[in-house]
Amino acid sequence: MKFFTGLTIVILFLLTACKKDSFITSPDAAVTITADTIKYDTVFVSAGSITQSFKIINENSQKLKLSSIKLMGGAGSLYTINADGISGPVVNDLEIAANDSIYVFVQVKIDPNAENLPFVIRDSIQVSYNGKDKKIQLEAWGQNAHFLRNKEITADETWDNDLPYVILGYLHINNGKTLTINKGSRIYIHADAPVVVDGTLKVKGEKDTADRVYFRGDRLDDPYKDYPAGWPGIYFRTSSIDNELNFAIIKNAYQAIAVQDPSANSAPKIVLNETIVDNAYDAGIISLNSSVKAINCLVSNCGKNLVLAQGGNYEFTHCTVASYSNNYILHKEPVLYLSNYLVVNKVAVAKDLTAVFQNNIFWGENGSVDDEVVVTKDASANSNIAFDSNLWKVKTDPATTGAVVTNAINNQFPGFDSIDVSKRYYDFHLRTKNSPALNIGTTTSVFIDLDGNPRPVGQPDLGCYEKQ
Repeated sequence: MKFFTGLTIVILFLLTACKKDSFITSPDAAVTITADTIKYDTVFVSAGSITQSFKIINENSQKLKLSSIKLMGGAGSLYTINADGISGPVVNDLEIAANDSIYVFVQVKIDPNAENLPFVIRDSIQVSYNGKDKKIQLEAWGQNAHFLRNKEITADETWDNDLPYVILGYLHINNGKTLTINKGSRIYIHADAPVVVDGTLKVKGEKDTADRVYFRGDRLDDPYKDYPAGWPGIYFRTSSIDNELNFAIIKNAYQAIAVQDPSANSAPKIVLNETIVDNAYDAGIISLNSSVKAINCLVSNCGKNLVLAQGGNYEFTHCTVASYSNNYILHKEPVLYLSNYLVVNKVAVAKDLTAVFQNNIFWGENGSVDDEVVVTKDASANSNIAFDSNLWKVKTDPATTGAVVTNAINNQFPGFDSIDVSKRYYDFHLRTKNSPALNIGTTTSVFIDLDGNPRPVGQPDLGCYEKQ
């Protein structure tokens, strides 16, 4: 009896093994393809794209033979495929073991053409098995561009908005030279490509969305298009002078704007008018012993929004500086750090500091910060710091460090329009009717807001937006 029981087990094992080694031939075989459409956001011509993929899963207890996986556009397609390590455009007679799967990788590279506006490239992949066909649709938006690799600005130069600019390697504005970027221009910068300014950068954006000038990384595909640290940032070095950014948007950098050393003339090293700095991994604006003038600016959701250290000369008027912890950046640093010194090799190196802040909002939530404004000083250098009509979230009043504080609004929510961290939606307009930031500012010479809308001659709202 034991002999027959053992023999039965052996026979069942052999039958099962034989079944796994055989092919299922039914057109109703259980096969799952994990995508029916693959889409690419804007892909710059001649630059290729990231690789996307899908899986073909054999959910049967027998092997499955794919008679073919092919690009319907054939050898002339702008797409390429690789199925289980074999390159297309056609891969024939591919086997998938029982209860196993394979990956199919898809890439698109778009050749230049004469179109200035985005254009769509479509194709499809057909997967055939057991007399049955399934298709995966492919769609990519292509865009011609000016491709600039290791670009040196050695004479005054102007960029217009005819095509986007893609920066590879680096962009360097030489000492004494000026790069002017006109309204509506789009600057896309590769992950290893810093923008280094030894001369002068002039950005001439205007208030309409289409007329603003954008600086951002060149990865426009999900999820990378929203990642911070997608490109290094813009660095204004010692010899740089007379920089001015109007209606610019700078997103997803490592250090969005970095400024070092005093200006060689009496003007601020950089003037920021109606500019947005968002989602920088390390710092939104970092300045070491330099000079920055900012009006109607929004600095939001950066690792460190504003770092103004080792002295300098600063003027911030009608700015909103705000951070919320999110999936990309935890809010664990104050939105404004202001100091007249910097510790170098464990020694405090101090420089004179003058700073004036009028009609600003300094706010943060969902983080570990008690004081969103931190002021520190070293007695070996002078500090003249004035805060006039600001709303902030603080536990320690900056007045205790010697700053002159007037008309401060402490720890009252500004009444931002809508914040949804899970959806990465942040609207810092003042929409709440009882917002403490409304009609409370001191009179200045600023008569528009970040949207280009008018501000009243009398008491304006605080922050970068005037409630309309």
